[in-house]
Amino acid sequence: MMGLLDQLAGQVIGSLGAQKQDSVSQSDLLGGVMNLINNAGGLQGILQQLQASGIADQVASWIGTGENAPVSGNQIADALGADKVSQIAQHAGIEPEHAATGLAQLLPQIIDKLTPGGQVPQNELLEQGLSLLRGKLFG
Repeated sequence: MMGLLDQLAGQVIGSLGAQKQDSVSQSDLLGGVMNLINNAGGLQGILQQLQASGIADQVASWIGTGENAPVSGNQIADALGADKVSQIAQHAGIEPEHAATGLAQLLPQIIDKLTPGGQVPQNELLEQGLSLLRGKLFG
């Protein structure tokens, strides 16, 4: 079990470390994304919020096993709300539009990695995975 979680954390961290958008490392946004997921009531909550905002097809692709459909920063800002994007931007020390663009790249990857095999895991497994990620990134 922990081997799978270590592998998941390594994949997410590896993909984040290799990517930059507007000179902002996406790893700067990861803490905000984890808070966002927690504050939405977990993965199910954030998925429902995103799906209800009009990007259900993209979200379905992130959960599924195929290619992740792209989403724009504006779509993410609309889905999450300007206040949440501003909070995440402030936490990361960047402008809100840069945060929205980074989140548009980061959320599909995180959701894809947290839904192995196209299945949304039960909360206990997800919490263990998020805790492991927090420990590896911020420990």
